[in-house]
Amino acid sequence: MRRVAALAGLALTAFAGTAQAQGYGRGGTPGEFDFYVLALSWSPTYCETAGRRDADGQCRPGRGLGFVVHGLWPQYTRGYPSDCSSVERSPTRQAMDVAGEVYPSEGLARHEWRKHGTCSGLDPMSYFKAAAQAREAVTIPAGFVKPDSDTRIAPVDIARQFVAANRGLRPDMMSVTCTRGELQEVRICFTKDLRGFAPCPEVARQNCRAGEIAVDASR
Repeated sequence: MRRVAALAGLALTAFAGTAQAQGYGRGGTPGEFDFYVLALSWSPTYCETAGRRDADGQCRPGRGLGFVVHGLWPQYTRGYPSDCSSVERSPTRQAMDVAGEVYPSEGLARHEWRKHGTCSGLDPMSYFKAAAQAREAVTIPAGFVKPDSDTRIAPVDIARQFVAANRGLRPDMMSVTCTRGELQEVRICFTKDLRGFAPCPEVARQNCRAGEIAVDASR
């Protein structure tokens, strides 16, 4: 009986170790990951839901934001690391100035550094510069730069527009996500050195399966 219990304990320990290695829990070794995901959030959807109280920042009336950087996420082939450092390096004011050119709010930038940046193996300044580099490498399709009217569109057609606008990007290197029937994010995978797009089957499987979704205009 004791042997069975011991074997069960070893199995649980092995599973826990494998789960953490595959990113199904907090932690990870900074700098040890397979590729990056650049998450571009559709700001009108955020501001209609979670961001309603953010009247002075991202969702300030008249700001007119469309796609904004949600984050640059180190990713494993399966799963992802998060909160990789117990001793956090707080971003300097200079680092936050760089972040301010990429993220729609300082609060989001600080959150992204804690959860994802600490897993990159970079210091805060370099991490925010990497996010800027990834964002600059993506061309937003013309119809999503600053739409002035609400519309409905199939997620697959959103993906097609991004593929058409970005040389080297394929459908298996990205996903279009939705929430409550509305466009949520476009997630694009990059190589670890950010020199090009990367295949990412697990991320691509997160595609929204709705026939059509709402895309609210920028406001």
